[in-house]
Amino acid sequence: MKLSVSKDELQEKLSNIQNIVGKRNTMPILSHFLLDIDKNGAYIIATDLETALKEPLVVEIEKEGRLCLPARKLFEIVREIEGDVVLESTDEQWLKIKAGASDFRLACLPASEFPEWPVMEDVEEIASEAPVLMEMIEKTIYSAGESDTRHTINGLLFHAQPGNKSLTFVGTDGHRLALIVKQLNGEVREEKRIIVPRKAASELRRFLDREEGKVKISIGKNHLLFTVGNVQFLTRLIEGTYPDYENVIPQANERKLLVKRGTFTKAIRRVSVMSRERANAVRFDIAEGTLVISSSDPDLGEAKEDVPIDYKGETLSIGFNARYLLDILGAMTSENITLEFQDPLSPVLLKEEGREDYRCVIMPMRI
Repeated sequence: MKLSVSKDELQEKLSNIQNIVGKRNTMPILSHFLLDIDKNGAYIIATDLETALKEPLVVEIEKEGRLCLPARKLFEIVREIEGDVVLESTDEQWLKIKAGASDFRLACLPASEFPEWPVMEDVEEIASEAPVLMEMIEKTIYSAGESDTRHTINGLLFHAQPGNKSLTFVGTDGHRLALIVKQLNGEVREEKRIIVPRKAASELRRFLDREEGKVKISIGKNHLLFTVGNVQFLTRLIEGTYPDYENVIPQANERKLLVKRGTFTKAIRRVSVMSRERANAVRFDIAEGTLVISSSDPDLGEAKEDVPIDYKGETLSIGFNARYLLDILGAMTSENITLEFQDPLSPVLLKEEGREDYRCVIMPMRI
């Protein structure tokens, strides 16, 4: 194998795989990526057995070949060198790297040891605009569980239904829930409820962020494949049954509060400075026209701030985890938001004013 490639091109593509290649893996091959070069072009393939990425590399090919290269170490080398890079190997054990006055010799592994790209079965294809898919992930991923013993909530639910051509993304960790619904390009033959790992959804954003066109989504029995431009991103699905999110969303909350998102966010952030770190609790005392946000810690002190609101109804006191609230508000963009609630311990529904496709639910805290 022999090829030349620009430093910027190689550094960008190696950067894309750093979160996929295993850092503390029991299988040494998973800390490597496969560089596959033939007459059809050059590709970088990386996997951690849960996700896999195949992306093209713009190179000048002198000699074809396949080799597994250590992803982290090559990235560190390329980041420091100057000028275009020449990669050359004469066997499956060593790679020569030359750039400017620099020469490196890097130990490699045979291509035959690299895991095969998974075969997808019973594939159905749908499509979505990249910015739409990006928005759906951004507005739900913060609510997904992380390392939860209930493994099914450690991901996002993709719920596609035939007939209405809609795709619903849901994230929940049991304390809060975020849901967004968008229209699809294409239609599934039957209802699909598939769970995409949080890590995979997070990594996918890297490629959606710079794509404006359509993204092809191939749904298989055990895998989901996203084709973003000329990049292929594949993830294994989480097995199991996702919580019944439809029954979590309040349908008849009678009390409604309208508040300016920016003012509300800043007030919560300021007041939560004095809350107990672990609980991160803030108290809302709601009355007609005004909201008093407060927090306290017996060892530190207390904080209180008044926020103007549009509310008519009985006075009410309710507690929240400030971090959960700030995550929701950070995902919203409208000037005004509404909070719909029933009583101090019932789920609270948050929505952006004038928008019905995005809804968030948060469970109050006892105060």
